[in-house]
Amino acid sequence: MQSIGRTRTQSRPSRSVNLGGMDYPDPKRKGNFVGKVALAAIMTTVCILVLKKSSFNYATPMIQFSMREEGVTHVLVTGGAGYIGSHATLRLLKDGYRVTIVDNLSRGNIGAVKILQELFPEPGRLQFIYADLGDAKAVNKIFAENAFDAVMHFAAVAYVGESTMYPLKYYHNITSNTLVVLESMARHDVRTLIYSSTCATYGEPEKMPITEETTQVPINPYGKAKKMAEDMILDFSKTSDMAVMILRYFNVIGSDPEGRLGESPPPELREHGRISGACFDAARGIMPGLKFHSQVKGTDYKTHDGTCIRDYIDVTDLVDAHVKALEKAVPGKVGIYNVGTGKGRSVKEFVEACKKATGVDIKVDYLPRRPGDYAEVFSDPSKIRNELNWTARYTDLQQSLKVAWRWQKAHRDGYGTPSVMAS
Repeated sequence: MQSIGRTRTQSRPSRSVNLGGMDYPDPKRKGNFVGKVALAAIMTTVCILVLKKSSFNYATPMIQFSMREEGVTHVLVTGGAGYIGSHATLRLLKDGYRVTIVDNLSRGNIGAVKILQELFPEPGRLQFIYADLGDAKAVNKIFAENAFDAVMHFAAVAYVGESTMYPLKYYHNITSNTLVVLESMARHDVRTLIYSSTCATYGEPEKMPITEETTQVPINPYGKAKKMAEDMILDFSKTSDMAVMILRYFNVIGSDPEGRLGESPPPELREHGRISGACFDAARGIMPGLKFHSQVKGTDYKTHDGTCIRDYIDVTDLVDAHVKALEKAVPGKVGIYNVGTGKGRSVKEFVEACKKATGVDIKVDYLPRRPGDYAEVFSDPSKIRNELNWTARYTDLQQSLKVAWRWQKAHRDGYGTPSVMAS
């Protein structure tokens, strides 16, 4: 199988973006009005050419992605420019899959896509399409122009604290956008869905560990929106022969062991982001400490040290679970699995591990708990172990944080590329 290291561009709003550089000479400045108009016209033309470059340069890869090829599985990865989605894309490409990333870059990083394209530059392997899943026409066009065999649906806003502040945003981004994806899958006969869900759908169960049979009573908009999306998927699966896998995973940490990818959230979301990112920011002096981070709030929970207990899963293990789910997906069947280590760690324990991993004595000021949070959550991974032969391997919390810290130190400015584009 061959691969593509560059991208193709479609008309707005679903356009692919070329990531290769183009050198254009600067036109000479002229002091008169005509010169300024000419300059503006030239720059406008340059912008159009950059956005449409692939439409006349890469016709062959376009054909490869639009046709099914024996022995090649073409996977659409929504949110593939994000932290988890980019790691999943890397694993899929390593395993020989053909991948199309669709991402609006509101939370993802174009730099991550560029790295993936540099790693897999051959035609027919990887393409990136800039689009918003909330645009039904754009999504339908993407499905019409590409021969997808399966969808890994990662794209979603995913911060509990933020969801309590902007609930409607979460219902739209998670629930409504999943409906758009399902409708396009049905319309274009794409029959395999791997859905990235969350343990937040369980809420705060009375009994630990959490099994797949634990009653789902989410207590924040993030968990509620994810459960609604799950319900839609399950209802639709009853009237189709779709192969569905729903993975409810726990708190994600770590990064690519070879240092190619990492986590680089937008600066404005650091307060709502993962506690590992906040620890690293504090260790690098970007933040004065951890008192501003949402997950370090609360010391009055009913746990052994008063702080929240979570099940931390390494991103490498998480994407391995997604690939195994894809391999085991069966038409007309639904699989629902918890993805975790089966062991809970408190926030205080996590911070101590982060201090050791970074070698920095991170200052921590515990503030009152945040709304919509819960005291203790960890999984029982027995079902996924028995049915998919999956077991978490990267369970050394300090080592996972050490690997992630290496990437953070080497990429102080993240991927070094702005994660925003014109929309």
